[in-house]
Formats: sequence, structure tokens, C-alpha cells
Amino acid sequence: MFPTNARAHWIDRDTVAWQVEPSLSHSLACSATGGLAFDDGELTGDDLRLIRLTPGTLTERQRRAWPHLAAYTALKVDPRDAGLVRKALRGQIAAVARDAAGTVLTVTGVQIPGVLDDLYAAAATAPLGPTGRFLPKLSLWAPTAQKVELVLHARGRRSVRRMRRDDRTGIWSVRGRPSWRGRDYTFLVTVYSPAHCEVVTNEVTDPYSLAVAPDGVRSRLADLDAAAHKPPGWDRPAKPPPVPQHRAAIYELHVRDFSAADATVPAELRGTYLAFDAGTAGDTAGTRELRALAADGVTHVHLLPVFDFATVPERRADRTEPGCDLAALPADSDRQQECVARTAATDSYNWGYDPLHYSVPEGSYATDPDDRIREFRAMVAALNRAGLRVVMDVVYNHTHSTGVLDPIVPGYYHRLLEDGSVATSTCCANTAPEHLMMGRLVVDSVVTWARHYKIDGFRFDLMGHHPKANILAVRAALDALTVAEHGVDGKSIILYGEGWSFGEVAGDARFEQATPANLAGTGIGTFADGLRDAVRGGGPFDADPRVQGFGSGLAGAPNGSPANGTAEEQRARLAAYCDLIRIGLTGSLRDYVLPSGRKSSEIGHNGSAAGYAAAPGEAVTYVDAHDNETLFDALAYKLPQATPMADRVRMQVLSLAAALLSQGTAFVHAGSERLRSKSLDRNSYDSGDWFNRLLWDCSAGNGFGAGLPPRADNEARWPYARPLLADPALRPGCEAIDAGRARCGELLRIRSSTPAFALGSADEVRRRLSFPAADDGVITMHVDTTGLDPRWRSVTVVFNATPSACAQPMAALAGQDVALHPVQAASADPVVRESAFDRATGALTVPARTVAVFVGS
Repeated sequence: MFPTNARAHWIDRDTVAWQVEPSLSHSLACSATGGLAFDDGELTGDDLRLIRLTPGTLTERQRRAWPHLAAYTALKVDPRDAGLVRKALRGQIAAVARDAAGTVLTVTGVQIPGVLDDLYAAAATAPLGPTGRFLPKLSLWAPTAQKVELVLHARGRRSVRRMRRDDRTGIWSVRGRPSWRGRDYTFLVTVYSPAHCEVVTNEVTDPYSLAVAPDGVRSRLADLDAAAHKPPGWDRPAKPPPVPQHRAAIYELHVRDFSAADATVPAELRGTYLAFDAGTAGDTAGTRELRALAADGVTHVHLLPVFDFATVPERRADRTEPGCDLAALPADSDRQQECVARTAATDSYNWGYDPLHYSVPEGSYATDPDDRIREFRAMVAALNRAGLRVVMDVVYNHTHSTGVLDPIVPGYYHRLLEDGSVATSTCCANTAPEHLMMGRLVVDSVVTWARHYKIDGFRFDLMGHHPKANILAVRAALDALTVAEHGVDGKSIILYGEGWSFGEVAGDARFEQATPANLAGTGIGTFADGLRDAVRGGGPFDADPRVQGFGSGLAGAPNGSPANGTAEEQRARLAAYCDLIRIGLTGSLRDYVLPSGRKSSEIGHNGSAAGYAAAPGEAVTYVDAHDNETLFDALAYKLPQATPMADRVRMQVLSLAAALLSQGTAFVHAGSERLRSKSLDRNSYDSGDWFNRLLWDCSAGNGFGAGLPPRADNEARWPYARPLLADPALRPGCEAIDAGRARCGELLRIRSSTPAFALGSADEVRRRLSFPAADDGVITMHVDTTGLDPRWRSVTVVFNATPSACAQPMAALAGQDVALHPVQAASADPVVRESAFDRATGALTVPARTVAVFVGS
């Protein structure tokens, strides 16, 4: 028997940290063959070697580097045994504690990432993966391996080649011939595996793969500069000009959602990269809509994961789609979700947050997975021609399983808990970008996408699980890219992500995290969930989904749910929500002083400061995203069921306006501008094309009433969902959908054409932006544009969330010439055109459930 835990931490070549009594005798027991055994208090092994440890103390530098180990006992490697360290790391290691009589009291495994980073620091700058323009070279970092061999695959045959180890870096490499290009390869890594308690030989793919065989079963040697991998014009991109992050308007889109339900796309191209390419797919409903959104003011399309992921078979022949007539079933039936669930594991759909190879395009989105590189690039080029820059959703915080990276360097790439088990707080096997070579993999992968695929931005999934230093290293690497040398202006690439703090890293427990407050001043954006929750009401995980917010009826349209509390509690919550929205409208600035006299950093939300940003571009302002219910579905739960569809549209637009007219980066979930529904599904990651439909044809509806959402994540809400789904009055027709799209387009055009919504700096926001009136359910935002916009002296926005018209006093505007913004003055919406200005008093009158933008000259 041998303990499966690993409670000792070898943090550098000289130091082991362990929670043990320092007065005991300690050592590291090592075996190259993995033959250590601990039975009946005896430690044995055929080739047992000991590294003596002596009591010491952790230095201040070590405590800062390993804060979660700061209280551990420090044990120092005896200088007499320092020569054994490198060899020991290539076999089995155990930490041993003995009493004065030599009796073994404790044996545990050893966590080794720290000592590997120390000993093999030179690997941080050495070439890895496939390199070499004419003669290919393959390099794999595997410092603990006893042997690494290359396997070349061709026509069903395997040939094995020896690889040479560089003892300074721990990198194994082999140089090949030009004929290797296009061949598949794997590595055979012979290494001690703590999980198996023996030396094993693992066949693995290359973590630096640039191409792979279908389903990622083998790496493939590919020349990304080869003409076969380039669509026409790839070397001369027609890329729209960059915009600073505070001016970006981002449209979040899933590749399959874009075209899977679009009948104007040829059937064989639906759900693929090529559906974006009008030159291949033709002028489709989806491509026309993307061009229209770009003309309105959308600057970037954010694509959900498009790297190689593990959860969709890449060959169409290997997939199984639902076989039911889903459209024929009742709107509130549970049979749709049952049918979808039966094929979910092998159908064409998944969000893709299941990384397999970080730097390779996903193959299931290609018409031919062997042509994925060219087809991916064709999509990027097509989006650029449509006037849109491209953001990739990247997921470096976990892998699909420990079988991806761990077999190469066991115990290194994943974050381990105190007992040596792999942390899974993200969902799956957490990676450890705080470790040197995992952090380097993140940086190198991002640079690969930027250089070779011309990606214009990166959204980091669960970015708070990364060290701030890692994200700053990404920023620095991108900033070093130039058009002259690399064909890319790296400084124009935007970065943002989810800064949530939770799990084993929460509160900077292991490193300074990439969280909103920590990233202030870096120019890197994070999602501002305070405005989202205030507009929608409640939070994503409420037991009762009917908790109302500013945009969902809290201001005068109660839905009767006891979850909303008493009338007094509702008024207090509405006032608090209004402050959260005001903070969001400033770009979540940390030092903005609200009308109450409080700084935004003094107002909390979900355990953090609602105001955190040093500049408005550091806040991503949104009211819905792929996670949780769509905005339309949230309003379906929260607005009184009898609310007319026309009023639902107005509340949808009002809610979106809070994001689109903010000073931060504006972010819209694809389809929210056209009332998109997922039939109340709060987590549609594996809900198939059916629940994720994005319908460009309004005659097909918006997706509401597609059946009860999948049981796994939604069953507890079925009692709330069933009567709503059965109500035909909640299924919008073309008039409602077209109205939502038109009003959203107007907001985008106002944002993109009006400097008042892109002040850019904290100083400008503090100087120019104010909230002069404060009524329950109404927010008034005033921007002084003197010297900023030659057309107008001021821009004033009134968000009226109440069911009645409001008159907002604005004495400072009295005697001025004030009118509706020209975009709204020309709107087809007769209600917003009823908004009025009283020149004598300065009062602004705005109809119910309306956002109105006034300009003063």
C-alpha cells in the first residue's frame, strides 16, 4: 500500500512545506522504479533513496509566492543531497516523518510544481510544439519523464522515433524531415504516475498542437502558412478599424446558433464556419443581419468556444440528432427535452467549454474537420468584411478531463488541493496557470490565435481563476505584436473576462487573482454583474425566478410573488438597484460619487464593490449572456403574466438600454435585440439546436414555447414555467420582434454616433456625467458635452421603468433648445416620439416603460 494523498509541497529546489511537527525527523524517499511501499509502519523499496530534510523557515518571498502554505513547516533539503534532486523528480517521491527512534509516523505524496518551476525555469523561453519552416522540429516539456518517444502515423502504420532530453529545460525534442508535414503524431511518455503508483507509458497528443486529426485523437504537423490553409485574400484582410475598449459594442454568438435554424443557408453549411461566408453560403438571412448590426454600431462578434473541444463528434456521420417531431409537441410539454436529452451526448451541439487542444480550431464546425483551419479563417475574414471584428471565448481555467495534460507531467498542469486531489471548482479539472509552464501555455496559445487567425479580442472564461500576472503577461505579449513584424496590431486587441472570485483561489488565497478590483488600472475588462442583477432583479440562482428588478416590474408592476418582500422592502430594493444601475452607467468607476454622497466603491454587490474600475473601458456592461435565462425569458418569469406583449417589448428595450447607453463596453447576447427565448432554459450548454435556436425569420417566432426546458438544470422551475409556456399571449409575433430589433438598432446608432456615451476616462466621466433627478423607478443621466460634440451642449437620458408617464425636473435645461435625439425623433415608435421638453421649466416628460435620449443645443 502507498498513500494516495500528497500533503507535502516541494516549492523550490531547497524547500519542502508540510504541516508537520518540526521536531520530528524528515526526509524525501525516492524510487526511480516506483517501488515504494508503506505497510505495517515500514517504508520499503528496491531502489529506495533518501533526501534528508532539516528544519527551516519560509522566507517572506516564499510566503508571498505560496500564501496558502504560509503557516506550513519549512523543511530544507540537506546540501549534501542536493545532487539527488533532479533524478528524484523523475520517479516516485514520498515525504516521510519519523520519531527520534526512527519509527515512521507519517508518509505522504509530494506536490512538485514549485520545484519543477525552479529547476526548469529556462524552459519558459525555449521553443515548444512544432517549429521549423523547412525541417520540422517537435518539442515537448516533460521534465519528470524517464523517456519520451515520437510516434508518427501514416496510413494505419506507426513508426516510433527516439527523442532527446535537454536536462537544462526538461524538454524532449526531435528534428524530422520535410516529408513529415501533414502526418499525424503522438508522444509516448514514460513517467511515474502518482495516480497509478507506478511507472506508466502514456500516449498523448501535443499540448502545443497546431492541427489535429478528427476528434483530436492525434496531433498533426501542419504549416499554417501553407496556401491550402488560407482562404482567398487571407494575407490581405479587409479588417474594420479598431475601436478603444470603452467604445466596443459586442455581440455574443455561438457558431451553430448563427445558422442551424436558418433555412436560407444551404443545409450542408448550417452550423458551420462557412455559413458566415456569403461567398460560400450566399446572401443569407444571418449574414444580412450581421451586416445590419455592424451598420447600427456593433463592433465585435464574440464567438463562444471555437477551439478544439471534447464534447461533439467532429464527423457528421458519428453524430445522432433528435428523432422526434419537436415542433408538433405542446408548448408546455416535457417530451421535447426528453427527446433532446436522449441524443445530447452525441448530437451536434455543445457550448464547447470542454477544452481538448487550446490552439486548434474546433472540427465539428467545419464541413470537413481536416479543413478546419481554412474554414475557420474564412469565417473570420467574412466577419471582417461584414464590418465586424472577432473575439474568441477562451477557456484556459480547466480542461475537459485530467487525461489531456496530466499524463505528460503528472501533478503539474492542474491545481491540486491540500490533499493532492485535483480542484474542480470551475466545473471540471482546474488548470494551474500560476505554474510557470501552464501560464506560458496560456500566453503562447493566445498569441497563436492573434497571429495566425487574426483574432481581435479574447474573453477569458472564469478569469478570476487566473493570476493577475498571467493575464498581464497575455496583455504584454499581445502588445508586442506589430503589423510590420507579425501582421497584427496587438495593442488593438481587447481583453475581458469573468472576474468572479470563488473556490480554492477565492480572496487571493493562492495568488493575486484577475478579479475586477485587482485589474483596475490595467485596461482589461470584467463583467459588471451589478447592473445586470439590478435590471433583471434577484440573481441567477434564486429558488423563485420571479424576483423583480428595475426592468422587470419592480417599479410599479408587482407580480405578486412573496419572494419580492413587503412593499417597503421593494421600495428599498428598488432604490438600491437604481444606484447599482447608476454605477453601471458610469462604467462601474470605483470613485464616482453618487447623488447620495456615497462613492460607488462603498456600495457592495455579491460580496464585492459594485464600483471597481479605474476607467470605464474596464467594465463590460450587460443584462444577459449565454449563461442563465435570456432577457426575454427572465422578463417572462418576472413581469406580471398579463403584461401585454407591446409592454414586454418596451421593458426589453429599456433593459438593453442600460447596457447600450453605459460608459463601459456594451455587451449583447445574440438575439436579445429580437426577443430571443430559449423556452426558459437557464443553462442551455447541452440542450441541442432545438432550445438554442436563433431565429432570423420572425414568422418562426422567437423560440418561446418550445417545451419545458431540460430537466437537469430546470426541473425545480417547471411549476413556474409551465403556465407561462402554455400561454399563447407570451409568444411574440413579427410586429413585436421587429419592434424590438428596430428599437435596439436605434440605441446602437445613438451610442455609436454620440460621444456622450464614450467619454473614455474616469476624469471625463466625473466631470461631465451626473444623475440630477432621483425618482422611484426613473433614472435620469445627464452628460455635459460642451467642447466634446459640436452639435450639442448636453445629452440627457431618462429611463422610465414605471407604467406611467413621468416628468423629470431639469431646471438647468430651462430656456435651452432641447429635443429628442435625431435617431429617436425619426423612430417608427410613436410612443417614444411623445417624449417632450418644457422650455420654460426644463422638465422632461417621458412615456411609460420608455428610454428617451434628449439633446440640448
